[in-house]
Amino acid sequence: MGLYEKIKMDLQRGRFPPGQVLTQVELAALYEVSRIPVRDALSKLKNEGWLTPHGKRGVAVPQFDPVEVEDLYLMRMHLEPLLQTLALNKLNAEILGRAKDILDSMEANTQLSAEQIGNLNWQFHACIYAAAERPTLFSTVEQLHRQCERYIGYQSRNLQYQNTSQEEHLAILSALQQGNGELATTLLTQHIEAAGKLLVGYLSQPQS
Repeated sequence: MGLYEKIKMDLQRGRFPPGQVLTQVELAALYEVSRIPVRDALSKLKNEGWLTPHGKRGVAVPQFDPVEVEDLYLMRMHLEPLLQTLALNKLNAEILGRAKDILDSMEANTQLSAEQIGNLNWQFHACIYAAAERPTLFSTVEQLHRQCERYIGYQSRNLQYQNTSQEEHLAILSALQQGNGELATTLLTQHIEAAGKLLVGYLSQPQS
C-alpha cells in the first residue's frame, strides 16, 4: 500500500479529525518517509477534496459539510439512473453475475473496513454502468463517488447503513436480472436519495 492510500485510509477512519492541520514534516515523521512522497500524496489528496491548503506548506482536514453532501447526492441521483438506463440493453448474464459476486463478497465479509465497503460499493455499480460504454458520463459518476468516499465512514459506523444499503443493492440487481429496467431505475434513485438524506440529516445535527 502506497503512502497516498495509507493517508487516505487514515482520513477515512477518522485518525485525523476535521479541522486538524497537518504538515509535510509531521506526516513524513509519522509514516517514516521523506517529504517528497508526502508532498506528492498530499497534492493528490487535495485534488480529490480530502484535504484543503493551509498556510504555505500545510494542509487541513476539511469539515464535513451537509451542503456539499446534498449537492453530491443530487448529482448522483440524476446521473446514475441515466447511466444505468443507458446500460440496460447491454447487460448480460456475465455482467450481472459479476455484480452478484461483488454483493456476495460484501455479504460474506462482516468485518469490512469503511474503505473496503466503499470500494465494493463502487465496484458493484461500476460493473453495471460500464456496460453503457459512455466513458465521459462514467468518469463523471466515478468522480462523484470518489468525492463521497470521505463520508462513507459515517454511513457505515455512525449511521449503521450498511445492511440497508446491501438490501437495496440486492433489490436493484434482482430487477435487472428480471429485465425490469423501470423498476431498477426507480430503486437506484431511491437508494441514492435515501443515503443522501440520511447523511445530510446526521451532519446537520449539532455534533457533540
